[in-house]
Amino acid sequence: MTEQTRNQEQEQAFITLVDDNGNETLFEILLTIDGQEEFGKNYVLLVPSGTAEDDNGEVEIQAYAYTQNEDGTEGDLIPIPEDATDEWDMIEEVFNAFVEEED
Repeated sequence: MTEQTRNQEQEQAFITLVDDNGNETLFEILLTIDGQEEFGKNYVLLVPSGTAEDDNGEVEIQAYAYTQNEDGTEGDLIPIPEDATDEWDMIEEVFNAFVEEED
């Protein structure tokens, strides 16, 4: 991997989410996961932009599933059901590998 490729991969991407009250929150896209083969959808892990780590060195991470629109653009974010243990296990495994690689 060239340094230029590594730098491009480390560029931050952001997304704005709007809650039920119309409040907008900017999130940094921490990681995207290709789950098409196993679950028929992709996943994204988001961190609130500008959020500092808490006293334990942790930051709240939100995970969503998404599917691509027919034109190839990303579609809507879909909450992942709490009882989708296979999906959560896969997300946790990929996230842990990502954290280890970052360290």
